[in-house]
Amino acid sequence: MPLVGHAQSALLLSVLLVLPVLAAAALVGVVVAAFQAASQVQDATMAHAPRMIAVVAALVVVGPWMGREIASFATQMFRLAAL
Repeated sequence: MPLVGHAQSALLLSVLLVLPVLAAAALVGVVVAAFQAASQVQDATMAHAPRMIAVVAALVVVGPWMGREIASFATQMFRLAAL
């Protein structure tokens, strides 16, 4: 596989790794925005704190999987570089 193919694989892996964290942040953001719209509370802390907690929780849950995927890709690239 040429270098461009490996770069494409790296970019695809990056997108796949960020999706769960981004989805958690987006879901919590939508829920908080709906709550703020319904309650007329426009506090900035209320908008950011739950999203930050959701991102940290998502990283704790999917972090080991993310690490395994990155390590697997790096191992594969190092093996190919040694050839």
